[in-house]
Amino acid sequence: MATQTMQATNSKLKEFFVDQLKDIYWAEKKLVKTLPKLQEAATTSALKDAFGNHRQQTMIHVDRLERVFGILNEEVDASKCPAMAGIIDEGEDIIDDTEEGTAQRDAGLIFAGQKAEHYEIATYGGLVTLAKTMGYNDAAEVLSQTLAEEKEADALLTQIAENNVNYEASREPK
Repeated sequence: MATQTMQATNSKLKEFFVDQLKDIYWAEKKLVKTLPKLQEAATTSALKDAFGNHRQQTMIHVDRLERVFGILNEEVDASKCPAMAGIIDEGEDIIDDTEEGTAQRDAGLIFAGQKAEHYEIATYGGLVTLAKTMGYNDAAEVLSQTLAEEKEADALLTQIAENNVNYEASREPK
């Protein structure tokens, strides 16, 4: 199927695209505030470092989204993302419901982190495809960088879980 290269500047699809940008922009800004809480709650140094490093990366993601709004000649704006709000609430529940200093808490935090990453991967993947469809290739390129980094963050969380956290959690008594 041929890809349309003309920019769809006034379409329902562009309106949807911009709405999704506002959604993920809110989500990324919220994660910048939430990741330090996850970092503080984590026990293992690898997980603490992963959350800290991803916060720095997430600030770059916010900047990139602002660039994408500029590419589209749209005002930078955020609209509350109910999905990410729920994932963050769930992460806070995990902290509240697990004992400090346990591998069980770290396993739960990894779970919460991966839920956030998977939401972001799905969103950025869709945004890249829509940007290409509408001929916003510069926006697609910027969004693709973030998509790749979200996939790397997810893989790192899996690696941390598999390297020791899940095993240690399975050995902790009730």
